[in-house]
Amino acid sequence: MALNEEEKPVEETAGNPPEEIADSHSEVNEESSGEALSELEKLREELNETRDRLLRMAADFDNQKKRLQRDKDLALKYAEENLLKEILPSIDNLERAVNQDQSGDDFGSRLLEGVVLTLKGLLNSLERYEVKPVASVGERFDPNFHEALAMEASKEVPEQTVLQEFEKGYLYKDKLLRAAKVIVSKGDVN
Repeated sequence: MALNEEEKPVEETAGNPPEEIADSHSEVNEESSGEALSELEKLREELNETRDRLLRMAADFDNQKKRLQRDKDLALKYAEENLLKEILPSIDNLERAVNQDQSGDDFGSRLLEGVVLTLKGLLNSLERYEVKPVASVGERFDPNFHEALAMEASKEVPEQTVLQEFEKGYLYKDKLLRAAKVIVSKGDVN
């Protein structure tokens, strides 16, 4: 469709020459581009602040992780400290028993009494750490808790029952520290 002379573009009918329209567009563009630049600058600042915060948080997290690992390593390194402190009085008692006056008729009984008390002290210390002896003599042989060193015939004791214990076994909480070394009944062989 062709333009009539009466139909003129909107810019010309508004009475503004094309140069003024271009100038107003450039002013609007400069204003809006200035605002856009200002907004862009604000966004960049926010981005940089957020990036800095994120880096600081990552560094804090890394430092916390290192601190926890260091604490864990120290705890493992000195985990036995309390147990060792518990055992020291028993060592002191044994040293006293060895160094006591060996003259007199009752030396043997005093020494035995000291050793018995020391043993009780050690067992009490272990008990505080949930270390308990494994029941053996008279119990049914259990390969999970007992190590059979030999088998003997017995008329009094049923087959697969522990007759004698050479070395006590111990449990730590629910874990076997050491199996009991035992002699097991074969039952009546006749």
